[in-house]
Amino acid sequence: MTPTSRADLTPAQRLRSIFSGSVGNLVEWYDWYVYAAFSLYFAEVFFPGGDRTSQLLKTAAIFAVGFLMRPLGGWLLGRYADRHGRRRALMLSVVMMCGGSLIIACTPGYASIGVAAPILLVLARLLQGLSVGGEYGTSATYLSEMATRGHRGFWSSFQYVTLVMGHLIALAVLIALQRVFLTDEQLREWGWRIPFAIGAVAALVALWLRRNMVETESFSRREAAGTQDQQEAQGTLRALMQHPRAVLAVVGLTMGGTLAFYTYTTYVHKFLVNSAGMASETASLINASTLFFFMLLQPVVGALSDRIGRRRILIAFGVLGTLCTWPILSTLQTVSSPAQAFWLVMAALVILSGYTAINAVVKAEMFPVEIRALGVGLPYALTVALFGGTADMVALWFKKSGMETGFYGYVTACIACSLLVYLWMPDTRTTSLIDRDPH
Repeated sequence: MTPTSRADLTPAQRLRSIFSGSVGNLVEWYDWYVYAAFSLYFAEVFFPGGDRTSQLLKTAAIFAVGFLMRPLGGWLLGRYADRHGRRRALMLSVVMMCGGSLIIACTPGYASIGVAAPILLVLARLLQGLSVGGEYGTSATYLSEMATRGHRGFWSSFQYVTLVMGHLIALAVLIALQRVFLTDEQLREWGWRIPFAIGAVAALVALWLRRNMVETESFSRREAAGTQDQQEAQGTLRALMQHPRAVLAVVGLTMGGTLAFYTYTTYVHKFLVNSAGMASETASLINASTLFFFMLLQPVVGALSDRIGRRRILIAFGVLGTLCTWPILSTLQTVSSPAQAFWLVMAALVILSGYTAINAVVKAEMFPVEIRALGVGLPYALTVALFGGTADMVALWFKKSGMETGFYGYVTACIACSLLVYLWMPDTRTTSLIDRDPH
């Protein structure tokens, strides 16, 4: 099916297309977060020496290394999506994620193959980094282009619904294995491999679903109407550099949001165990329950942005994040009960929703169709690699150095820098370049 106009799509067809674009995103992020969720168990398999903090620091370093490939993935798959279509790029990204998960699931531990074990772990994360780096920009572009004008914030928010759902499913698998199926010893010996095998199989299902996706009208009409010179310029860095203001805006608005996101969704599990002294099972339940409500908030905030604008919501995140980050983290460090920890993390995630629910559509609305996937993906991936991917490593470094509160100041400062960008940038709801696409 290749409709000639988005207006020709029935609600059911539009929903099916958005679902097809989103479900692969879910699988991609499940595979990505399984590494973080199970690192407490496989850290000693790949790095048998040192204390727990040292082992976690090494696995966090590899987590960060995967992020170093995300800019390359953002460039390669963004360019591919702008030149050959969003659908093809999304299919390619899920194949790469499948390969990375299979490698991790099958790699023997350090005791069996020595230093080759962590090397293979690094290679798998590099492949997954390429995949996720390309997935974000292409998925954000696809959802934004498929959505109707008056509901673009709502529909594009499902990128983070599925992103968080992937994380949530990873945690659900962890909790099920912890409490129902395996003992702690079995999890540490071999059980941690199960979720990676599940991810590889799920990626194949996502690939099948994405084969039936509808290409966006914005890309199809640009491809049909563009001259040869315009087609050759699609997805090139030279064309991207003609929009320096938009590129810098993506970097600035992402910096604080991505650091806060990885702090409160990924690192918080380790923080509750390693700093607050909670049991790993309790920390997993808190992490999962807060993420569930966080996921439900995304379309609500996205729909609100369709009514009051994107800029106001971003400013709310910037102001509240700057004022509340230090109090939340310092109190969480000395938390006395799981209920108290739940409400503190939930408060942080409510604030964070002002960024997560709309950041994808804001970025997509800044770029013209011929470089949209590249424009969204590359500067975002560079920023995430520098700030989001290093969140665990920086936090653990501060803790190991005896200056854990230094991390609280670091997160606060980054959000404050992003706030300056929110105050400076226009409201993309009213200046959206998607509205200028050939229709």
